Amino acid sequence: MLKVIIVVLLFISIFSLFRALMAMSRDDKNQQMTRNLGRRVMFSALTLVLIVLALSMGWIEPNQRPY
Repeated sequence: MLKVIIVVLLFISIFSLFRALMAMSRDDKNQQMTRNLGRRVMFSALTLVLIVLALSMGWIEPNQRPY
């Protein structure tokens, strides 16, 4: 369940990035673009905090060695 939440947060982050790109290409007011970029940064930071919290609580385990 936690992995699904992380993937959803990453997709929301990417979606916000593309919305900011569309606002920038339409030459709209910068307020819409900065709002979307701010959401992207917020969701990316939330994803990072959730991953670090899950690792420290033992909910997910990192790979021991990839090779």
